[in-house]
Amino acid sequence: MALSPRESAAKRAQRNRTRLKSLANGRPRLSVFRSSKNIYAQVIDDERGVTLASASTLEAEGKGADKDAAAAVGKLVAERAIEKGVKDVVFDRGGYIFHGRVKALADAAREAGLNF
Repeated sequence: MALSPRESAAKRAQRNRTRLKSLANGRPRLSVFRSSKNIYAQVIDDERGVTLASASTLEAEGKGADKDAAAAVGKLVAERAIEKGVKDVVFDRGGYIFHGRVKALADAAREAGLNF
């Protein structure tokens, strides 16, 4: 039986996450979740199972669901991660295409000092 588009996307996201964990070499994971109204980012240490830093458009100064708001979230999560001593991360786009808001968040995080 064929998978629905939602099931297919969930399966792809899990496959990507598993692959990232094996390639991480101890680096934390910068995970992105995108909804229709907001975008969320977390830096997660998978070895200990804890979230080191997080940010979202709910708390950033650029509220909304556009690229500028995503860039503000990327900058904010990068600053918080660097305060915790994390500079190198693995980018987990969560099955989303690297385009638009996800790309804006990643570029802003790189500019703020995260390496991935």
